[in-house]
Amino acid sequence: MSGETIIEGPLYQARKKVYPQAVHGRFRNIKWALLVVTLGIYYFLPFIRWDRGPDMPNQAVLVDLPHRRFYFFFIELWPQEVYYFTGLLVIAAMTLFLMNSLAGRIWCGYLCWQTVWTDLFYAVERWVEGDRRERIKADKAGFNWRHFGQQALKIFIWLMIAWWTGGAWVLYFDDAPTLVKNLATFQAPTVAYLWIGILTLTTFVFAGFMREQVCIYMCPWPRIQAALTDEWALNVTYRDDRGEPRMSVKKADAAHAKGLAAGDCVDCNQCVAVCPTGVDIREGAQLGCIQCGLCIDACDNVMKQIHRPTGLIAYDNDVNESRRRAGQPELYRPFRARTLIYMGVIALVSGLMLYGLLNRSHVFLTAWHQRNPHFVVLSDGGVRNDYDMRFQNRQREPRKFVLTVEGLPGAKVHAIGAEPAPGEQQSVEVGPDQTRELRVSVAIAKDQVPDGSREIVFKLVDPSTGETAKAKEHFLPK
Repeated sequence: MSGETIIEGPLYQARKKVYPQAVHGRFRNIKWALLVVTLGIYYFLPFIRWDRGPDMPNQAVLVDLPHRRFYFFFIELWPQEVYYFTGLLVIAAMTLFLMNSLAGRIWCGYLCWQTVWTDLFYAVERWVEGDRRERIKADKAGFNWRHFGQQALKIFIWLMIAWWTGGAWVLYFDDAPTLVKNLATFQAPTVAYLWIGILTLTTFVFAGFMREQVCIYMCPWPRIQAALTDEWALNVTYRDDRGEPRMSVKKADAAHAKGLAAGDCVDCNQCVAVCPTGVDIREGAQLGCIQCGLCIDACDNVMKQIHRPTGLIAYDNDVNESRRRAGQPELYRPFRARTLIYMGVIALVSGLMLYGLLNRSHVFLTAWHQRNPHFVVLSDGGVRNDYDMRFQNRQREPRKFVLTVEGLPGAKVHAIGAEPAPGEQQSVEVGPDQTRELRVSVAIAKDQVPDGSREIVFKLVDPSTGETAKAKEHFLPK
């Protein structure tokens, strides 16, 4: 039928297994250093202690879900301070955008957890099965007991790494030494074993088998970063103005003797052999390139061996390729509009968060007007409104506060279950690091009832320190 579209062949490209070759060089060393630092922090941070005083958790970093607290060394955050996490997300996003504007997908190549764990799994694979050539040869040879034993050992080590990855994650939600003991004696909560199983499975599958598939097909960042980059961003680049036309060393020497052009690329394919996603960087910018720089190390090593200048593959921007062809000097511009905006947002949000932490209050007050009924007419003709109030003491000693109301002259405050204070004031005592909820009544005499709804302000004051918290609500008349 006319108008129909007929597609022949498979709809999806079959995966071609990637066998990355080991490489040595500057960028490989940077990746090893970052791998050790990041995994070291992740695995061992829960065991660092931080003294917060008696009856307080002494784990430096802890998400205390039962008590609804987050501890990070000397910082303690309550659920009402979730805006700090919002600020951290904004800073993280702007940092990611800034990194992309400066050096492309540098996050993907060096710090992304998929990259870090895959790098570690590759290291185990090379240690057990050998380098690229040995692994390809073993896979082509098919089943034999030696290869089976290598596979079994490799998978066992992978599972141990994945298991400890999941185990380390749950340690951030409970006292680490205690939880380790409970896990070993099968006394830990079921949810802990569940999350360990989930993270063990995902780490094992993603880092051990899916690898570059996650980066190319599952991760949205390669598609997002294309809209955030520009011609000034540094990306891993094959300098084809210097590398083309490609030919062997002998052919290049012969071409030079005849006065013909010859590029520095000898078509050794080492840049492809070391790439963890199987990309040929000489074909230009590609979705699969994670900007890890391993092809730079591989190419530089070859250039040194054939006594040619290094840097045939390097971090470079699009502007310089045109400038080199025109005989102009290379130009780099790290400070431009978008990078300055990102830096400004990071500095602004960081400054606001720091100011908030340094000036944060240790007392918190919230109030909700009762809706059933909205008001109560008293026997003497006065009017009473009731409120549910929450008093929060964020210090580690009990405190006695004075509760008053502003905006309604002549009003009397009474908290059910709390002792009255001298005069017309109301006293509220809250235990250390605790929250207390009370029903609070605000009553006013008949001759002082306002004509309409009146905004009032509840004021909670610690007489010993003068620290104050306020909460706005409305008083409803008849």
